[in-house]
Amino acid sequence: MYLDDLDPELQPWAEMLRSPEVSDRLVAVKTIQHLGNEEAVGLLIEALNDESPAVQKIAITTLWEFTNPIAVPPLLDCLGSPHPEVREEALSALKELVAPDDLLKLLDALQRDNLQTQLNVLVLLRKIHDAQALPYVLPFFESPEPELREAAVTTLRYLNQVVRSPDAIALMSDPDASVRRATTLTLGHLLDDNVVSCLCEALTTDADWQVRRNAAQSLALHASPTAIPALGKALKDEHWQVRKFAAQALQKGADDSVLPAMVMALSDEYSDVRRDAAVALGNLGNPTVLNALQQTLDDPDMDVRIFSQRAIQKLQDAIAKC
Repeated sequence: MYLDDLDPELQPWAEMLRSPEVSDRLVAVKTIQHLGNEEAVGLLIEALNDESPAVQKIAITTLWEFTNPIAVPPLLDCLGSPHPEVREEALSALKELVAPDDLLKLLDALQRDNLQTQLNVLVLLRKIHDAQALPYVLPFFESPEPELREAAVTTLRYLNQVVRSPDAIALMSDPDASVRRATTLTLGHLLDDNVVSCLCEALTTDADWQVRRNAAQSLALHASPTAIPALGKALKDEHWQVRKFAAQALQKGADDSVLPAMVMALSDEYSDVRRDAAVALGNLGNPTVLNALQQTLDDPDMDVRIFSQRAIQKLQDAIAKC
């Protein structure tokens, strides 16, 4: 960039931005940021290649503030920076700058042999939501890097019109728990025939409690009657977060086969579980649980008392209509 072509306001700072002293370059880039002169976009893009990560970060922040789409390609280059602070700032900027028209640029960046770039682009594709990205995302399901498998199966969740994926279901047997956690959440949005059975198996047998918790969350989305036995069993899980989300899932649909487990959950040591069990019992509509619900009206937790009273009222209203 020729200095003579610049706005005179920017010229001294452009010259300082090329100083061998990093302190001078920091002063220059901070001043350019303060001026807010959008003619400085070219200078800032040059500064992205500065040897100082501090200068790079301020340049990224300023380009972010300018919201000029011309900055998208050079910011994509920053996603693979060896400096974490530079990568994080570039990703934050691009989350606001990328648009559907940038899909091809993202897919091109995804092909680069750089782990950090690939991870960050997979995150950005979640904003685009474009199913055309699917063929580019699926190969990462077989990556030797668990971070990439986790990021890829998470991104699948955000792609419009993708409702079936046998490849995603296969990741339920991944050796890495973080991959299985992400997969269970993604399966909540898929409609493959065996999704519910896979989630039920994960809910009742996976060694990782966060996988079991996520499976309960996803089963709540499916609201399938075939999941009721597994959800009833999960009400006795050793982790309260699993019991809580199992109770929430049973609010969407339960039957008398799990009624004893739901009543027992009213005396759970965690108030969240007691509250959600009360709601589920109210929704179930079986009046035989009225006595059990009435015993929770003196629960030490106010939420439990409130939701138990609502459940009781719901059951009494149903009885009155009969």
